[in-house]
Amino acid sequence: MFQIGPYTIDSQVVLAPMAGVTDRPFRQLCRRLGAGLVVSEMVTSDTRLWNSRKSALRLDHTGEAEPRSVQIAGGDPQMMADAARMNAERGAQIIDINMGCPAKKVCNKAAGSALLRDEVLVGEILDAVVDAVEIPVTLKIRTGWSPEQRNGERIAEMAEQAGIAALAVHGRTRADRYQGNAEYDTIARICQQVSIPVFANGDIDSARSARDVLDYTGAAAVMIGRAAQGRPWLLREIDHYLRTGKELAEPETDEVLQILTGHLEALYAFYGDYMGVRIARKHVGWYLQQHAQAAGFRKHFNQLETASDQVNAVTALLAGSAAA
Repeated sequence: MFQIGPYTIDSQVVLAPMAGVTDRPFRQLCRRLGAGLVVSEMVTSDTRLWNSRKSALRLDHTGEAEPRSVQIAGGDPQMMADAARMNAERGAQIIDINMGCPAKKVCNKAAGSALLRDEVLVGEILDAVVDAVEIPVTLKIRTGWSPEQRNGERIAEMAEQAGIAALAVHGRTRADRYQGNAEYDTIARICQQVSIPVFANGDIDSARSARDVLDYTGAAAVMIGRAAQGRPWLLREIDHYLRTGKELAEPETDEVLQILTGHLEALYAFYGDYMGVRIARKHVGWYLQQHAQAAGFRKHFNQLETASDQVNAVTALLAGSAAA
């Protein structure tokens, strides 16, 4: 479908990096369900912090399908270069630079989308990271810092000139955060002016909206973020529709149960029972948010303390729904 360095990506569906969401179990699940490329949770460029349990887990890519893409965040060119190099040594095959995150704790450190205000620094970071590694480097941005400072097109040109291999663009500015509707005009203009693959991101929550956004922007792929939380099969539905023009039915309850319990078991195996049980709570909340008994069940589920109790509770709820 498109190329990132030596890697041919065979699906037009890319999973967006999301802190606290796109851990290894979720990435592997999404690859199985149709994503051609998945990107890790954001890893700090401050390698002094990599000894923490959180960073150690984020840097664990054991058993993952290629290409393994790792996102780094920071505002110092040399630290970003060092982080890219060390991630490459640990098995990363693509380095993704975060200039899209709107979170205050990231932007307050002059990282994420805050970097879009300083085009000189953007250029220094792009050059430093690309020069530091032999593997492809990609970039995630927003359309600008604010509606009045929408410089996504300039950043895109700088990225291509620096040797960035692919570019993901969220159709909002940093000031927009996740409010209002994503706009795709800027993404369409970026697609016209650069020759590297562009991924359109923002408000794509169905197979038809993915097709519409690709047609409107001319992007190489769609990047799916929040819409995949609790609906990882959405990636499969989008991939199928883009390939065939035919809509895939939503999964039956028994398949949802199979996907969900498989995801839970992967979380317990990766994090251990104590952390796995706690991390499972938010995922189950997302999976079941449309369920008729969601509110009452979530309160009960969040009080469960063991992996077996969680799996049994989810199985009882969904098996009962399937039988009804």
